[in-house]
Amino acid sequence: MEEKTTPTRYRLHLMVCAGTACVSNRSFEIKEALEKELKKQGLENEVLVVTTGCNGFCERGPLLVVQPGNIFYQQLTVKDIPYLVEEHFLKGRPVQKLMYTPPEEKKPIPVLNDIDFFKKQVLIALRNRGLIDPEKIEDYIARDGYRALVKALTQMTPEEIIEEIKKSGLRGRGGAGFPTGLKWEFVRLASPANGGLKYLVCNGDEGDPGAFMDRSILEADPHSVIEGMVIGAKAIGAQQGYVYIRNEYPLALKRLTLALEQAREYGLLGKDILGTGFDFDIKVARGAGAFVCGEETALLASIEGRLGEPRPRPPYPAQRGLYGQPTCINNVETWANVPVIINRGAEWFSKIGTKTSKGTKVFSLVGKINNTGLVEVPMGITLREIIFEIGGGIPGGKEFKAVQTGGPSGGCIPKEKLDLPIDYESLTEAGSMMGSGGMVVMDEDTCMVDVAKYFLSFTQDESCGKCTPCREGTKAMLDILERITKGEGTEEDLQLLEDLAVSIKETALCGLGKTAPNPVLTTLRYFRDEYLTHIRDKKCPAHVCRDLNVYTIDEKICLEVGHGCDVCRRNCASEAIIGEKNQPHRIIQEKCIKCGVCYDVCKFGAVKVD
Repeated sequence: MEEKTTPTRYRLHLMVCAGTACVSNRSFEIKEALEKELKKQGLENEVLVVTTGCNGFCERGPLLVVQPGNIFYQQLTVKDIPYLVEEHFLKGRPVQKLMYTPPEEKKPIPVLNDIDFFKKQVLIALRNRGLIDPEKIEDYIARDGYRALVKALTQMTPEEIIEEIKKSGLRGRGGAGFPTGLKWEFVRLASPANGGLKYLVCNGDEGDPGAFMDRSILEADPHSVIEGMVIGAKAIGAQQGYVYIRNEYPLALKRLTLALEQAREYGLLGKDILGTGFDFDIKVARGAGAFVCGEETALLASIEGRLGEPRPRPPYPAQRGLYGQPTCINNVETWANVPVIINRGAEWFSKIGTKTSKGTKVFSLVGKINNTGLVEVPMGITLREIIFEIGGGIPGGKEFKAVQTGGPSGGCIPKEKLDLPIDYESLTEAGSMMGSGGMVVMDEDTCMVDVAKYFLSFTQDESCGKCTPCREGTKAMLDILERITKGEGTEEDLQLLEDLAVSIKETALCGLGKTAPNPVLTTLRYFRDEYLTHIRDKKCPAHVCRDLNVYTIDEKICLEVGHGCDVCRRNCASEAIIGEKNQPHRIIQEKCIKCGVCYDVCKFGAVKVD
């Protein structure tokens, strides 16, 4: 009997997205169903199922891309799999009903690259997105992985590596935008104390609400970060590295740990890397989820086993960082860019982007947007292009109102600035910041006072409390915002808010405190009329601040359309609604606690809010 052998080439590769978003939508079950059905159809030796990291189009998960051909399937269920396997993978007829159809269009778009969400993206940090299994180092190597490391260790001096990074114009992608090559040079020239080591750190403590850039890179392409770190270690003369990653990222932690083990097995990490005599290894430090540990000095304190609190600078970590020694800290996305720059050259990289902001930036696009997901775009692209071309605009035909960039430390940018180019200087001038790349879109139903209160509440809660301006100042600002949203504010409060904000920005100890007032300052700058409406008219135009809302029932609609359905009365916890079934209902204002449940449950539009 002839022995069966597994072919070295498959006819098709089914790339199943296994980023956190798709995993939460049961993509592992999709993978199992595919393998089961392929075996049933006798295709297991012709078609290979591969789990990849985040494919980016998170709102449409679970996702499947068929290679070759780049055929894009979305929102799959286990029930879809038998038909898909038989029709496409057995009979060669792609299934249109499982493809992506843009809103307000009738025809699906079969090919990934033809979908607007992907068209304008330029992938550098996410270059292997959806193309490799992040748990297999062989897949990374097949995509030119570790080629840059070989070049850096065998053909370049540390000074040449640093000069290449400097010429590229790469700036830190963690928020501050400090020139990466210049930082490396500072650490290279610093002298360790008492003959100690130099250290290199990857900041993976991503705590911004709605942000998942670093997590997705670590999940999808951990070797790109490792390779970048080893190159950086050679440049600055470090022998020990750390990846600081928050404990809420179990999938990223798993894949990173596995990637580190594989890199050591291949001689790409540890002692005598690639036989060049260079020693460098990486440890994983797990964070407990404190937002302040994203600040570099607090992060270093956490790695050392101390309370995650920032310290005054100078000295900067480049001079005296981890264990008192010179330390280079860059975030996940920054390290992922390094191998490409070494491979393709500084000149190539510097041609992308703007004069002062080179390359691309990864953003998590969330909020009131049709196409939620992860995008990588060239610096200089406008907000309008991201929100309306890549993001697909605002759901439900609503009006765009604002976009908040830079996380809780960023600011809210209004629709008048939709054509603002995205670069470090332009965002700062608008009162916001690049940050690590969170981008939260808001529509006409958003209350900007409430938004400022939400983000200030977050930073106030996450404050370590070490310095008085941040600890007491943000609390005082939050108290004022609470009063305004309850209809108890005064116009004098607005001046007090601005005075406190300026004082905190100038005197807080670390970046968290210095930038915490940004959401308040930008909403005051661009949406002052909303604050005044809350104060003067005791109304919330967006009907979000429920203490200012007055709920009434249109008795005519209640009777003639809703036929006195009684749903509102039965759901009213304060028993403020009266009326018999099949009769018009009424709200007793003195008893109403303004919870809004009646408005939420009425299906006939009889409950009004003013």
